Amino acid sequence: MNKVMLIGNVGIDPVVRYYDADQAVAQIRLATTERGYTLPNGTKVPDRTDWHNLVCYHNLAKIVEKYVHKGDKLYVEGRLRYRSYDDKRGIRREVTEITVENMEMLTPKSAQANKNSTEKSQPASNNNAAPTDDKSGLPF
Repeated sequence: MNKVMLIGNVGIDPVVRYYDADQAVAQIRLATTERGYTLPNGTKVPDRTDWHNLVCYHNLAKIVEKYVHKGDKLYVEGRLRYRSYDDKRGIRREVTEITVENMEMLTPKSAQANKNSTEKSQPASNNNAAPTDDKSGLPF
């Protein structure tokens, strides 16, 4: 069985390309972090962050294009794929990718909406306001 499940944060805005009659492919860089800890003898083990290359095809790629942005938290399921290619200098490169079959966006909609409206309407230095629910005005 070839199955991968990850929860992580998007590192950069996804790159989406179109080919053949409106077919899309999206590439995402996802960071997963294993939290650090302290051993019984007092030795501190630091956080460890791994970066993963995700590839989404067809309708899932179009959803990624519309809704996924840098900093969003995602849950993805997919399968590992290994491929190789020759770079511009002719050097053979090996790539490990995850072909995404299922994705759930874990960043709350209110946080995404607030992030987008803050970027468009307010200066970057005024990001301390608590997000509020549109209907009640409550900060949760």
